Amino acid sequence: MSALAWLPPLVEMNDYGGNWTAYLETVYDFFRKDFITTAPYFRGRPVRLKRYPILLGKEATFWHCVTTGAVEDERTPDIRRMERIRWPRPCIENKGALKVWSELRGSEERVHLWVEEEGYLVVLAIRNGYAVLWTAFLVEQEHQRRKYNRRYEENRKP
Repeated sequence: MSALAWLPPLVEMNDYGGNWTAYLETVYDFFRKDFITTAPYFRGRPVRLKRYPILLGKEATFWHCVTTGAVEDERTPDIRRMERIRWPRPCIENKGALKVWSELRGSEERVHLWVEEEGYLVVLAIRNGYAVLWTAFLVEQEHQRRKYNRRYEENRKP
């Protein structure tokens, strides 16, 4: 059994015959089940979403988990992120081996959940009494993976 057996299988577009609309709706259904129908908890805090702006009936956090880009209204779909839409919840519920560290972003604490073996990162913003799923993404470049491992080493608590 793989050390990463706790991660659900990928949601692949090929399984939907290349039908973009069906694929997007399926990916969103998984997201809705994991974060809207029932919410996970992280360290005793409920995990909430950034709801606005809503685009195509889907919350901002969803779009941050399945698209890429620096300009909010110009983000583009990222198939690698979409395939892994079922991964953030088990990472948040810490069902496997993760590297976890906190960093300040302005005055806000951001917790990083790093599945090093897969190069997958989930980011939570810690608020008063709850956490917000900020984003989740695959880190494909080796230099970026080294960067996140370095950030882990610099920010982890002994």
